[in-house]
Amino acid sequence: MSAALPRERGPAEPLLSVDELEKRFSIRRGLFARPHGYLPALRGVSFDVAPGETLGLVGESGSGKTTVGRIVARLETPEAGRVRFDGEDWLALSGAALRRRRGALQVVFQDPQTSLNPRLSVGDQIAEPMRIQKRARGAALRENVSRTLAEVGLSPETASRFPAELSGGQRQRVAIARALATRPKFIVCDEPLSALDVSVAAQIVNLLLDLRERENLSYLFISHDLPAVSRIADRIAVLYLGRIVEQGRVAEIVGEPLHPYTAALLSATPEPDPDAPRRRILLEGDPPSAAEPPSGCPFHPRCPIARSRCREERPRLEAVDAGRFVACFYPGEMR
Repeated sequence: MSAALPRERGPAEPLLSVDELEKRFSIRRGLFARPHGYLPALRGVSFDVAPGETLGLVGESGSGKTTVGRIVARLETPEAGRVRFDGEDWLALSGAALRRRRGALQVVFQDPQTSLNPRLSVGDQIAEPMRIQKRARGAALRENVSRTLAEVGLSPETASRFPAELSGGQRQRVAIARALATRPKFIVCDEPLSALDVSVAAQIVNLLLDLRERENLSYLFISHDLPAVSRIADRIAVLYLGRIVEQGRVAEIVGEPLHPYTAALLSATPEPDPDAPRRRILLEGDPPSAAEPPSGCPFHPRCPIARSRCREERPRLEAVDAGRFVACFYPGEMR
């Protein structure tokens, strides 16, 4: 296991603390074939999320950000590392103990059309986690369903409808309502905007911001949409090939990216002002295979400022300022 990575810790004890997560997936040539290799998805990922805070996790497809979210949600098991949630060893819980605590940490998935059950009414899908957690029954259960629908901007009549009868934005509101049903402290939002058009996505961001304020929620907000992440997150962690390469407060990351990969991601963000000065940073080729990562810095084959040291040594994630971390030998040179 690699050495512990530095993290920013706020004045409050973290609600979620992730330490040195390692995850790999088997490589198979057929459904029933034996593994002939392994694909490392995460390599020593560490971060904290404080109560009421949102951490944005960004990176290209294949960077490992969804795997992080699935491990936090207990949908995947890591090979190594620890996750502490609300003072407990989250990965050690099982059986009845895990079922009792699951209500405190919920998930909103990428595509509500596939995450919602097409055969169940909206009301039944929101009521189900309340029943499992034994939060209410009978008239109280129906009242709670109506109240939760109202919290996400949907009328009580929506409870009798089915997902196919709703728009994409309405379905995502239902998915958020289902996550809220157990009154969680923490929600993993796994690409919750990618299946929505721009105007609807903006409404969902506003809803999540409002809910965070009213319910004192914490979010792990996973997305490739940097403008949306910048709006909703307090801090951002940038993933590349399963490692965090930069982490800091939103204003710092967006205003002054230190890692060349972060700078390239930001340069690809659409600029609403056509007259604004803009320098697009073009990266060479696709990300290398995680199964055969390059020597030295994993980003060096695509990096415009790579030097001989980058090909020979892997930079560690180190503090460059209070709460600001970067894994680069030449931070800030892309500015």
